[in-house]
Amino acid sequence: MTATMAEHVVTIAQDMFTAMIDGEPGLLTDRADDVVVLADPVRAWVEIQGEPSVWTVVTTGRDTADRIARALLAMGPTEPVAVEDLRDALGEIANVIGGNLKGLMTGSNALSLPVVTLDDTQPDGDLVWERALQWHEAPLVISVWEPDTTTDAKEDTQ
Repeated sequence: MTATMAEHVVTIAQDMFTAMIDGEPGLLTDRADDVVVLADPVRAWVEIQGEPSVWTVVTTGRDTADRIARALLAMGPTEPVAVEDLRDALGEIANVIGGNLKGLMTGSNALSLPVVTLDDTQPDGDLVWERALQWHEAPLVISVWEPDTTTDAKEDTQ
């Protein structure tokens, strides 16, 4: 993955949040210099299967994941978010970002189904690129990984 392609990920995410979640631009901002540590992480990822294969991973805190799900699913601001709805919403975010990134890659590639975890589980592999973003004052991290082909990451069963 080239640095130029990685920079496209930020624009892809910002455009997607404008179109699908916020309805207005500028609410997902780049925080490139920030180091983010999340106490209650939710991760969603898809694999772009090709040469090379990469994982596109979206990570945020549980409260932010709930807010994203509410916005994406047109729910009320205090409406409880079921785990299935959270998985669907965050999986869709990873799927859209991964699908757009797939379109920038050369060769014949396929996109896996999204995996969403509600714990510290993440794909096995090597970090290629990571960017901290901020949505409504809350951190959201997008990263790209080269998969470790010797093991499969397990999906959380919560």
